[in-house]
Amino acid sequence: MSLEKYHTQALRCNRCSLCKWIPQPKIASWRFATVCPSIQKYNFHAYSGSGRVIISCALLEDKIDYTDELIKIVYACSMCGACDVSCKMYYGGNLEPLEIMHELRVKCVEKGRIPPRHQTLLEDIRDYDNPYKEPRKKRGEWAEGMGIKDISQETAQVLYYVGCTSSYRLPGLARTTATILQKAGVDFGILGKDELCCASTAYKIGDEALMEEYAKNNIEMFNSLGVKEVVTSCSGCYHMFKSYYPFIGEMSFEVLHITEYIERLMKEGKIKLSKEIPIKATYHDPCHLGRLAEPHVPWNGVEKKVMGQLIITDPPKEVRFGVKGVYDPPRNILKSIPGLEFVEMERIREYSWCCGSGGGVKAAFPELASFAAAERIEEANATGAEALVTACPFCETNLEDVIREGEEKIKLYDIVELVLEAMGEEGVKGG
Repeated sequence: MSLEKYHTQALRCNRCSLCKWIPQPKIASWRFATVCPSIQKYNFHAYSGSGRVIISCALLEDKIDYTDELIKIVYACSMCGACDVSCKMYYGGNLEPLEIMHELRVKCVEKGRIPPRHQTLLEDIRDYDNPYKEPRKKRGEWAEGMGIKDISQETAQVLYYVGCTSSYRLPGLARTTATILQKAGVDFGILGKDELCCASTAYKIGDEALMEEYAKNNIEMFNSLGVKEVVTSCSGCYHMFKSYYPFIGEMSFEVLHITEYIERLMKEGKIKLSKEIPIKATYHDPCHLGRLAEPHVPWNGVEKKVMGQLIITDPPKEVRFGVKGVYDPPRNILKSIPGLEFVEMERIREYSWCCGSGGGVKAAFPELASFAAAERIEEANATGAEALVTACPFCETNLEDVIREGEEKIKLYDIVELVLEAMGEEGVKGG
C-alpha cells in the first residue's frame, strides 16, 4: 500500500499515547513500563508512533513540508514495532502504525529526502552488496580452513546464510554457528563471496525497489540450490525471509533461525548440552526475531463502518499482534544448559525493549542507539544476571559497544556461544 491509501486510517489515531507504553496488564514496574526508545529519548510527541502517524496526515494534506527536522523525526526510529503491538492490543488492529511509518519512509525516499548517512548505506548496498562497503571477495573469509562446502559448487541439504554483519563485523559468530552445525553432522554449505545482502537495511530505510531487487535474486538463487532449509543466525535476515520475501516470489525451502534449528537438532539427539555453565543469565528478545518475525497474511478486503463509528474489515483481517515470533526456542535452549540459571527481564517477548540499532538508527543517530542499549542493559542488571544473552548480530554489536564504553560488569553472549560451550567445545568467537 502507499501512504495515501493509509490516510483515512491514519486520521483515526486519537493521540491516546498508549503506543508509548507496554499494555497495562503486562506492566511489572513503572521503571520499565515504556516501550519506545525514540519517545523516551526525545520526549516530544512527534517522536512516538502516534506522532509519526499524525505527521503522515499533515504531509498528505500539505500542511507541512519535508524539512530537515521532520526527516530527523521520521528516521530517528528503529522501526522496532513496539508501538504497533501496543496500539493493536488496545484497538484490535484497526490501525497499522508500523506500516504507516514504513510508507512514510517510502515517501521520503521518493522525494529524495532521507538522512545523508542512509543515502550512503543504500549506495553501498548497490555497489558492494552489503551496507559496510566491504569487498565481495572477503565475504567468505571467515570460513577459511573450516572445510565448509561451497554450495555453489557442491550440493547440500542446508544453506547457512550468514548475512552481512556476521560476515564482515562478527566473523567469530559465523565460525561458532558453523562449528555447531559441523559437530551436529549437518550437511550444509555457504555461498561465500556469492552471498548477497538480504536488503533489510534498504527496506527499513524505505527503498522498496532495492529490497525487491535483492529479494528476487536471493529467492532465485536459493531455489536453484535445491536446499531443504535456509538457516541464518541473523535476526534481520530471518525477518526479511519470513515476513517479506514470500510476497516477492515462491520459496521452495524452509526458513529457520539458528535457535529454531538448534532446538530441532536437540530434539533429534544430534546436539547434546552436557557441560555445566554456572551463570545466571537473562535473554534479550531481538525485535526482528520476535514481534517483527511474525509472518504477514495477505489481505485485500475493505474497511466498513457499522453503527456509525465501529470499523470492521470484510473479510476479517488477521492482525499481527507480534505473538508468533521466535520466543520459545532460545529460552528452551538456555533452560537446557546444565548449571545455567535463567531469569527474565520485565519487558520480554512481543513487548521487548529494542536495543536501538535497527532501522538505520545506529548509522545515523548513534546517540539514540546508545541510549536504547543502555536502558536495556540497566534492565538486565536489575534481574541480578551475570550474563545478557541475545540472538542477533545487530543487538550484539550495539549492546557490546555500550557495555564496553560504560565498563559494565555484565557479560554479553550470543546464544550460539553458550551452546557451543555447553557442547563441550572450545569457543571460536574471536575476530
